[in-house]
Amino acid sequence: MPEPLVALDARLLTEQATGDTSYWRGLVSGLSQFDPGLRFLLCSNVPRPDWIPDRPYFRWEVVPGRGRWWSLSSFPKAAGGHGAAAVHTQYNISPLVRNGITTVHDVSFFVGPEWFGLRDRTVLRTMVPRSIKRAARVITVSETSKSEIEAYIPAAVGKVRVTYNALGDNIKPMPEDEARTEVKRLGIVDPYVMTVGTRWPRKNMALAIEAVALLPEPSPYKLVVTGKPGWGPEVGNARTVFPGYVSDRELTALYQCAALYVAPSRHEGFGIPLLEAWACACPVLCSTGGALPEVAGDAAEVVEGWEPREWSRAIAGLLADSSKLERLRERGRERLRQFSWLETAKKTVEVYREVTG
Repeated sequence: MPEPLVALDARLLTEQATGDTSYWRGLVSGLSQFDPGLRFLLCSNVPRPDWIPDRPYFRWEVVPGRGRWWSLSSFPKAAGGHGAAAVHTQYNISPLVRNGITTVHDVSFFVGPEWFGLRDRTVLRTMVPRSIKRAARVITVSETSKSEIEAYIPAAVGKVRVTYNALGDNIKPMPEDEARTEVKRLGIVDPYVMTVGTRWPRKNMALAIEAVALLPEPSPYKLVVTGKPGWGPEVGNARTVFPGYVSDRELTALYQCAALYVAPSRHEGFGIPLLEAWACACPVLCSTGGALPEVAGDAAEVVEGWEPREWSRAIAGLLADSSKLERLRERGRERLRQFSWLETAKKTVEVYREVTG
């Protein structure tokens, strides 16, 4: 008998880097590192990118169409036409799909609905529970997310499997002089701390902005805020630099040259930037939002509260303690080794086998 065929919604593989994109690219990279005993149909509406590994069990299929109709009809029909034994997508599973597997990174739209616009909140709170009810299995990226999914969506109980994220291939540390050249090219001057992410209310970047503004004079530190524009209030000041969306190389250089990475998010299903900072020997200060403490372990300083002055004191205390910063760098390197796309892919294959029988 031929090996079972699993169809993947591969559109995110070719989009600009986000946490979702990192997940799908990492999964495909992990699947390419061993013989999974399955075949994979990677469906997208664009041609196969050159970086997709050439493996006999990968087949790229261009399925014309776009938007919601592609997810609801075009992709499921293509998967069914090829005899897929399971279909793996993200958040949304079409009613046309049999043996569907959905990856739900988090349910922050239930945890903090105020972090979302009315339309997005309404769509997510309606669509995701329906998809989970249809799903044969649900994959998520942390034990925190698993418990929240099961708490808010009872239909998920018994279906959820955890496969952690890992470091993406977009972060490639470079020699220090090259990193500093990249940072200077962006017009950024040492010393600085940084934060990363699409600027949504959930990311809570305003807290980092206020905290750095409160650093006692004559502190030379500024805050670099990278990422795509989002929505919601966010007011900069003389100590804030907004370089916008930066390339992978520029992002790596910023991590390498930063004195500290600050993650003030109200909620994360995982928190890939923590891994990116550790890979670049950048110490981490994070909140208790969602899975951040789970991922951080003992490799980050965790702030319990949400007051800017509390965060400002934590930032100032770390910046003044070189030995503690070095301990955090070392613990970060050790913690990073515990996350692997190969291991994630192996656990995901176990889920595929549960579904395909």
